Amino acid sequence: MHDAGDASEPRTDSVAIRLLGPGDAHVLDRVALDVFDEALVPELVHEFFADPRHHIAVAIESDTVIGVVSSFHYVHPDKKPQMWINEVMVAPDRRRRGIASRLIRRMVDHAHDLGCTDVWLLTERDNIPARSLYESLEGEEFAGGVVGFSFKLGAPKGPPAW
Repeated sequence: MHDAGDASEPRTDSVAIRLLGPGDAHVLDRVALDVFDEALVPELVHEFFADPRHHIAVAIESDTVIGVVSSFHYVHPDKKPQMWINEVMVAPDRRRRGIASRLIRRMVDHAHDLGCTDVWLLTERDNIPARSLYESLEGEEFAGGVVGFSFKLGAPKGPPAW
């Protein structure tokens, strides 16, 4: 396991995996295409790093971020901390090299160091490559056919009228 303060794991190739912290926003100044869904917004980058429950690990090759896993950990009144992995992205031309596996392992190690009891994520049922990856990392698919829902809010106008 890696210590939460450990900046990066040993390199096994030209890609380093690094867990970023509050002073590391500048690492996101050089990001390969298609690692994030949208262009980074400086104010949101600052807000992300200012929240101690937000976590991000990156894969770096030649001073450029080529992969990322972002997550947050949370508590419930009746459960110990858990971590939700929000996104796992690797630049398309760097896929199938084990980078996503290394990123996920680093984040799972970090969750363990934080005292989390579970790490979970969601993917589409037809995303066979992602499901195969998560199974290869000993992830267990949810039983019972869990279904996800999204509520699109748009611009703030007040509370929903229900």
